[in-house]
Amino acid sequence: MKFLRRLASGAVAVAWLAGLPLVHAATLDITAQFRADSGKPNENTFVNTTRNSGYCAQLPAYCESAGIFSLGWAGVASGGPIQANHQNPRQGPMVKAPAIWRTVQVTHAGTGHTENLQFRVVGLGAGVGLTPRASEIVGGGVDESTAVQMIFGSTWRDAPSPCITPNGSGFHPSPLWFFWKTPTEATCAKPARYSINRFEFAALSLAYELRTPNPIGMAGGRYQGSLTLTLGPGQDFDFGDVVIPNDPVLTVNFTLDVEHVLKIEVPPGGNRVVLEPRQGWQAWLDSGVKPTELFRDQTFLISASSPFTVNLECQYNMNGDCGIDRPGISTVPVYIYMTLPDGFTNSTGQPINRIRLFSGTNNQKISVDRFVDRKPGTLHFVINSANFANMIDRGPGTYAGTVTVIWNSEI
Repeated sequence: MKFLRRLASGAVAVAWLAGLPLVHAATLDITAQFRADSGKPNENTFVNTTRNSGYCAQLPAYCESAGIFSLGWAGVASGGPIQANHQNPRQGPMVKAPAIWRTVQVTHAGTGHTENLQFRVVGLGAGVGLTPRASEIVGGGVDESTAVQMIFGSTWRDAPSPCITPNGSGFHPSPLWFFWKTPTEATCAKPARYSINRFEFAALSLAYELRTPNPIGMAGGRYQGSLTLTLGPGQDFDFGDVVIPNDPVLTVNFTLDVEHVLKIEVPPGGNRVVLEPRQGWQAWLDSGVKPTELFRDQTFLISASSPFTVNLECQYNMNGDCGIDRPGISTVPVYIYMTLPDGFTNSTGQPINRIRLFSGTNNQKISVDRFVDRKPGTLHFVINSANFANMIDRGPGTYAGTVTVIWNSEI
């Protein structure tokens, strides 16, 4: 018997982002990967493999503890003039981010199968540029930090409600730099107390969260999809009616890579299966009681993290069963069953307990509830009483045949 496996303002922005790899133009790429790991069989989730840029590139420990990631891009939103003491927050600098979960469909590159992931923006930051300089706007005689507080009531580090200043981040390169958490999809405004000829958000940075699908049960391979977010007054990213983005669309591309495991380990000598009575041949000789059948249970170890099928290829095919042959005398069928450990189910959700295997296109489809790592399974080989009686009636002799058990990952 053989086993076969088939695998399936410029100064502020520079101070903040110096040396960081920005994603240029209005396109951002997010990648995540699931790779089944026998050393971590209980970790059945995608890992975000996107390199942080922007805020989290400066504060990786903080972002990791908060469970967020960030991307910076060379986006700019600018406009003016902004009138002093405007009553409508939309007439001054403000931000609103797409903080509600967006569902994104990703499609398998080979099969066309689709899954859904979710994405939301949980923080937004930028460098603020003022024309003229803050100290000139207030008439001089004070430093820039004091001037910014005079214009906006506080530095840009301090988030207006409902936005939140991240606690413990410890990174404040300039009074005209900000990064605010955006817990809700609402306006966070900083009204100006002085007139500003021109206002600019430069080198935008967003923090985001992902909810990825369960990779267990997904076919291996690459899934891709995209999300289009709009920028401008009343759009997904909204900076007010005066401060207008230079690009009205931001496209976020998602790539999920799934690498599954399907591995069968047969113990030494397990490729040769010898069928005999349950009490052995000697018990027949000693008792004189004829056995009713021949059998052999062959154990193996299975590791799997995705659905697969199992079927047979037979040297002697007998209507879907494999046979063993005594040349010139007869061929008899061997019924082959399979039992798998917990974590595997059939098409109706039942455990895999002595399900019968067949040759040809009649595959047994096996689902995986979780990553199963090196757990024992059993192949049961049986010659039933009628066929065994036929063998005995034809006298002593040797029957042999080759059975190939095919484990085919659904990739």
